[in-house]
Amino acid sequence: MNVTTGLMHEHNAILVALDILDRICDRVDAGEELPPGDVSRILDFLRDFADGCHHAKEEKYLFPALRDAGLPAEGGPVGVMLAEHALGRKYIREMVAALGGDRVPASPAQFTRSARAYANLLRAHIGKENGVLFPMAERLIPPAVQSHLADSFARLEEERTGPGVHERYHAMLRELGGIYAAEVHDAN
Repeated sequence: MNVTTGLMHEHNAILVALDILDRICDRVDAGEELPPGDVSRILDFLRDFADGCHHAKEEKYLFPALRDAGLPAEGGPVGVMLAEHALGRKYIREMVAALGGDRVPASPAQFTRSARAYANLLRAHIGKENGVLFPMAERLIPPAVQSHLADSFARLEEERTGPGVHERYHAMLRELGGIYAAEVHDAN
């Protein structure tokens, strides 16, 4: 298995979360009351899984391996990806800041503005990684290094999320997808 295959599977789960986030925004914009935990759960997924685990794998291991293989860290594709990760974190902070004490948007306009900007950013970001950066990684990073990266990814995932967390996140995405999206892609 190529080192990027697992990352692309994670992208699929993130895309499902973004679809759910869009539907949450639609409901917020329509003035609907949302169950307090739903917004919190999707934000926890985006913060802990998408950023804390997935982006961490890229930043700590994949991007340095690409740099070592000759791809410049500054100004090239890796630099763009790093800047987008940072912008995504900013949008997540803004969404969290817009939440009230019960984790329902106290500032709906700020929440949806930041959430929609985040979703648009990440969809484009995932397209660039899947279509440009990951094929580069497969060509540039030697198989032995890719094997080492896969091991590093597994260790990081275990350290950051722990056993069974991916499965719980997938179950949560299926549950929230059933509530918020008529047609949500399967995240598995």
